[in-house]
Amino acid sequence: MTQDTRSTRRDITMTESSHKPTQSGRILIIDDDRELGAMLVEFLAPDRFDVTPRLSGEDGLLALREEDFDLVILDIMLPGMSGLDVLKELRRAGDTPVIMLTARGDDVDRILGLEFGADDYLAKPFNPRELLARIRAILRRARSGPARGGQRIVGELEIDQRAASVKTPTGDVRLTGTEFDLLNCLAESPGATVSKEDLSLNALGRRHMPYDRSIDTHVSNIRGKLARAGVRNPTIQSRRGVGYCLLVEE
Repeated sequence: MTQDTRSTRRDITMTESSHKPTQSGRILIIDDDRELGAMLVEFLAPDRFDVTPRLSGEDGLLALREEDFDLVILDIMLPGMSGLDVLKELRRAGDTPVIMLTARGDDVDRILGLEFGADDYLAKPFNPRELLARIRAILRRARSGPARGGQRIVGELEIDQRAASVKTPTGDVRLTGTEFDLLNCLAESPGATVSKEDLSLNALGRRHMPYDRSIDTHVSNIRGKLARAGVRNPTIQSRRGVGYCLLVEE
């Protein structure tokens, strides 16, 4: 048993008795740590999550082709096909939300994972309560939809809040759920600076932590996708030390 697994087992033992069924969902765990997978199956069961563990990237992708899942928990360090390769394949096929599991302090893997389309990340060893909180936040956003309004026109962008889609003069821009939520949050107040704290709460469902580059990486992804679609207006401007602004040229 690894040290990470022992640490997570201790946290699960301390917290599992306090959980009550509050929601349900189908979760795929792709991690070669068999004991960790079994413990998460047990830990998430009281919340009525149907959890399917897979020990390799290949088996995980096969499960995704055969069944529908609400969320994927993906370990970056996998034997054979790496977690990043799995993530790239997964993003080619669809927009299922993904939480990455990374080694603590491995910023390179975290940034690459977010760049490849992961919605959030968690470093091992992790507190299972934190994982549950992030699962709930992502599924809550995915199920409730980004907004109750209709369409929002911002520069060259047509943001359909009901369909969670973004159209440009050259076609649709494919964003992950987290990227859409972040862009939509900026589009609510064009020209105004939105703090990283507000963006993190609205797009990630959690407070912004010091040295967390998640928002910066997601913004970089959005900028790249808009640029590849030929969008020049609006632009996402950085406000150093504060947040970001969606700037629209009149």
